[in-house]
Amino acid sequence: MIPIIGGSSQFSRFILMVAPSIVRGMLFLKDPTPISQSTPTCDALVIGGGFYGLYLAEYLSRQLGHVVLCEQGSELMRRASYSNQARVHNGYHYPRSILTALRSRVNFPRFINEFSPAVESGFEKIYAIGRRYSKVSANQFHQCMRRIGASVWPADKQIRSLFDFSYIEDVFHVQECAFNADLIRALMLDRLKQVDVEIRRETKVSRIQQSSHDRLTASLQSASGDQTIEAGQVFCAGYAQLNSTGVASGLPAVPLKHELTEMALVEVPPQLVSLGITVMDGPFFSCMPFPARKLHTLSHVRYTPHTHWYDGPGEYTPAYDRFNSISKVSAFPLMMRDSARYLPSIADCRYRDSLWEVKTVMPRSETDDSRPILFKPHYGLRNYHLVMGGKIDNVYDVIDVIGQTLTLGGAHGEG
Repeated sequence: MIPIIGGSSQFSRFILMVAPSIVRGMLFLKDPTPISQSTPTCDALVIGGGFYGLYLAEYLSRQLGHVVLCEQGSELMRRASYSNQARVHNGYHYPRSILTALRSRVNFPRFINEFSPAVESGFEKIYAIGRRYSKVSANQFHQCMRRIGASVWPADKQIRSLFDFSYIEDVFHVQECAFNADLIRALMLDRLKQVDVEIRRETKVSRIQQSSHDRLTASLQSASGDQTIEAGQVFCAGYAQLNSTGVASGLPAVPLKHELTEMALVEVPPQLVSLGITVMDGPFFSCMPFPARKLHTLSHVRYTPHTHWYDGPGEYTPAYDRFNSISKVSAFPLMMRDSARYLPSIADCRYRDSLWEVKTVMPRSETDDSRPILFKPHYGLRNYHLVMGGKIDNVYDVIDVIGQTLTLGGAHGEG
């Protein structure tokens, strides 16, 4: 059964997907372009060298054989896969989206087990619920976590003393971890050496077209010159640049919302060093360990997003072209000043740096705070597929739905 949004199962409603037959009927307009016999080939081409791209490339190589992965930047996992809260979600962050919370709860132990060398769990994780302006009460938060089987218990006196209870309704201990993106990248690169994945850095996939009934030709641009490559399957895992190749190839943009975001990197005072703190669910903040830099991130619902724009009908501008054109002035003083109302000691943070990035979500997430995966198989061209997730652990949902939806053939190598 192909899970499509609006289906009967809970998991199906977590997936946004377009029925391939509908897309083919609307968009498969161009005749196949013949390819020279000298054109290099691969079994699958992956666009995007973030965590999703690396994980997907390994999976596809085990299923299909030779995979080429193209990353437009000079390094892998240096954009959105790196510049985030480094939080391994366990459901607590999504009390208003039970399906997102449940999927995080299910994927949490799987991720911890698979990437244990890169997981940091040596800190206490605290969730506090705002007394005013929160979209859930402390009781609703507690009940939601009980429904999904996530451990939650009242914070002890020492932890509670850190908060100003004129602004905080209640405080809880939870079980959550952080990840070190540098270590995950190293683990994935070691794994890719065990399979047939060719990595091409500083390579842009500028255009794709149908070369035969079931194969695609991709135009590649790099410092060494332009090239074409023929692939049996093409997966775009470009996140903020998800629409870039498709739009350049004459396909419509998938509706997406982009935000220019800032994560402040800070040294926290001694009483906060061993803590990860999240105040929710409203215009509040998080202060999470960031293992890759041995600092904490300070992010704020109101001040982390600096501006936003949408992909959709009309003129399209690649997300990082916009990113590069926007001047960036840190909102750290505003983040710290507001956060200190709830957690007074955070006023003693020392600012060290900012992580600037494009955060991309589906427009529906603005209303219900959900983080479903986006999967659009055969998007306008047979065997051209779009994939995107909002959290690092969503990668398992991506792999699961690809396995359910596409026929990729037998396994290659040892799984």
